[in-house]
Amino acid sequence: MGPAALNHGADGEGDGETVIRRTREWRRRWQGRGRLQRIDLYQRATLETMPWFFLLTWGIAPLATDLRHDPLPWTLGGLFTLVCAAQCAYLHRILPPAHRSYLGRGAFPARGLAVPVVLLAAGLGLLVVLAAAHGIDGDGLAMFALDLPVAFVTPYVLLVPVRTFLLHCLAYAAVSAGLFASAGVRGGTLAGVAGAGLLSGLLMLLAVRPSAWSLSVMWQAEEARDLQARLAVAEERLRFGRDMHDVLGRNLAVIALKSELAVELARRGKPSAVDQMVEVQRIARASQQEVREVVRGYREADLRAELHGAQAVLRSAGIDCAIEEDRAAAGLPAAAGSALGWVVREATTNVLRHGDPRRCVIRLAVIRLTAQKRSVRLTVENDGVAAAPEPGPGPASGGSGLPGLRERLAALGGSLEAGPAGDGVFRLTATVPVDVPLKADVPVAGDVPVAEDLSVAGDLSVSEGSLTVCEPELVEDR
Repeated sequence: MGPAALNHGADGEGDGETVIRRTREWRRRWQGRGRLQRIDLYQRATLETMPWFFLLTWGIAPLATDLRHDPLPWTLGGLFTLVCAAQCAYLHRILPPAHRSYLGRGAFPARGLAVPVVLLAAGLGLLVVLAAAHGIDGDGLAMFALDLPVAFVTPYVLLVPVRTFLLHCLAYAAVSAGLFASAGVRGGTLAGVAGAGLLSGLLMLLAVRPSAWSLSVMWQAEEARDLQARLAVAEERLRFGRDMHDVLGRNLAVIALKSELAVELARRGKPSAVDQMVEVQRIARASQQEVREVVRGYREADLRAELHGAQAVLRSAGIDCAIEEDRAAAGLPAAAGSALGWVVREATTNVLRHGDPRRCVIRLAVIRLTAQKRSVRLTVENDGVAAAPEPGPGPASGGSGLPGLRERLAALGGSLEAGPAGDGVFRLTATVPVDVPLKADVPVAGDVPVAEDLSVAGDLSVSEGSLTVCEPELVEDR
């Protein structure tokens, strides 16, 4: 075997490896596409190959059967076939931007149809000359007229409204009928040639437009699913931020309060400072557990526990706290009780942070709407508000306090109102509808007993930015 044969064999092996490598790359790219991207590619490939299919059937068949075997008709028929092939080739360039324009993903070039219009006019002119030279019979002329506008109307039907497209098809049929009539075409042949252009436009309208519309609907559904997923993520972030604010807000306020108390007691040599730091440690550990529950999405507030905790914290801060509760409020549904529990927690945090309160009243009342529908109203009032209060971040500041509570209550059909009530009193009112009869077997509760784990040695006097320890025997009876 000579060197030339060896080189030829090596070249053959190299070509085979190139084909295999390209095939693998194509397969990788295909597998990397999503399902909808594959459908989009399949549809565009179908639209681009459809005019070639019609050219090889409608455009080639008359050359062998209906064309007169003379030099001039053969020349005109060959030029017409070349014009149709040029239309199909140029379609690959303008169909993608037309498709993107229909889907709303880009603009079609201003002069993108200039070349197709010129080619369409050239093809129509060749057919008129061919008909005038009597170089083709009526059936072949109709086949040529049917194939000529296919490559043009395929992208054009995506660029204009359906009504405009139909009007343009009628105009094209009328112009072609006039030209062929001037070339001597008469009778049924003229009607067939004029109707062929109109039929070609209608076929492309029925084939291309519904296919593109269905693809646009699928893309819109895909985008809607993506948007829904992003909204779900954003909603989860909002929930996490709101719950973190609600969980840690009061706990951190209590930790700061008890830490200052422990410092003051330690400076005075009181052994109860150790007890306060132990309580701070317990609250910190409880906060860790609550944060874990927030992360898992299982955090719920208990109204009864929040009422006990609020009264204990406020009293330990030197604020007289009274709780007034209706008998019927004992059987609240879990969702309503949890939402009102968060309201109690946030309201307690705001009482501690703002103003110089001396008294706070928490009222829980049941309002009868109908025999089976009632509404639960929670009201928190505190004094010591000298000017317009700032009860935590509001909508203008983009915080997570009262806006977060409004979101919780709105999910249950409830509402939240907060603002000054006159005479230095600030009032926060939360209302939640309850659609089931409430239990009335619980005695009326006055002041809720102070929780033992939140009790402190000594009372606190809280003002804006300061804390003072008072000995128990020096505190006046209120």
